[in-house]
Amino acid sequence: MSKLFPASVVGSMPRSRFVMDLISGEASGDESAMDAAVKYVVALQERAGLDVITDGEWRRKSYIGVIAELAHGFELSTNPADGRPWTVVVDRLTPANAGFIAAEITFLRGITDRQVKATLPSPALLGERMWDQEASAKAYPTREQFVRDCVPILRREVELIRDAGADIVQIDDPHLCLFVDPDVRRTYDDAEAASDFAVDMVNEVTQGIDGVKLAVHLCRRAGARVRGERRHGGGYGPIVQQLNRLQVNHLTMEFTDPSTGDMEVFSALREDLEIGLGCVGVTPGQVDSANTIVERVEQACKFLAPERITLNPDCGFAPGSGAVVDLDEVYEKLKQEALATSILRDRYS
Repeated sequence: MSKLFPASVVGSMPRSRFVMDLISGEASGDESAMDAAVKYVVALQERAGLDVITDGEWRRKSYIGVIAELAHGFELSTNPADGRPWTVVVDRLTPANAGFIAAEITFLRGITDRQVKATLPSPALLGERMWDQEASAKAYPTREQFVRDCVPILRREVELIRDAGADIVQIDDPHLCLFVDPDVRRTYDDAEAASDFAVDMVNEVTQGIDGVKLAVHLCRRAGARVRGERRHGGGYGPIVQQLNRLQVNHLTMEFTDPSTGDMEVFSALREDLEIGLGCVGVTPGQVDSANTIVERVEQACKFLAPERITLNPDCGFAPGSGAVVDLDEVYEKLKQEALATSILRDRYS
């Protein structure tokens, strides 16, 4: 991207009750109504001043569960741990609606001249969330077997997304980021092997694909702040070796919370990697000023050339079906992000 400090979103945008009704319903006219809703959220991002936009992931019933649109073999159940809807693998995967995410991009590409991003979950994340010892064992005796079968499904979708005109394909991997937490690492017999496996599976999805910028979002569960779930502390240091092996062009990393560690870690990353700097907080009720965002970016500039930095929020703004996030507040956050971009361009161009 030619502009310095492009302003972007990570992926999801808050969903109104109206949008949630459209997602869950199958009434006549819902498709055209959703088209109108997506046009609205795109216009909102453009008006805020962003350079890179998404469709807010508004067409998806579930971010993780989007794999069930791409492949047969899943069953909608209820998670016994928290009672929330849960999509779990119960049969061997077979291709289903290939191009579901690509169709999102086809529509998005037709309504904006900005750069557009598509998002999809990582293979290891799907294994962590959608494989169950009891429900899945008949089809996949091990979690790793299921993860490997997700790879060709996701890889085909990346190819279709590229062909639909996406500028960026982002794979979201909060699972890999669990390995920054010493407590989590201790729960594995071999944490290094487990984190290496997560990277290997992403690389199998991306290897050899050209014509589109490939990214990984290193989600630190910033969305957990919205849902009240456990937050995993620790800097990125323990997974630097894995990050440098990722066959992508861009890493999106969270840095608004002190628990994510020091930005000095950038010095240990490959110099060809662009960094999507999480410099806008996603916590409801807190709006970072443009000056605060600028200060965070200038801290990163101590370790990164300005040409390597993209501005973005820490995480998506719709972290799960149970989260209530105000769209107007998010609009203000994005305006402050775009203002920060303008200030930084004046200083560094």
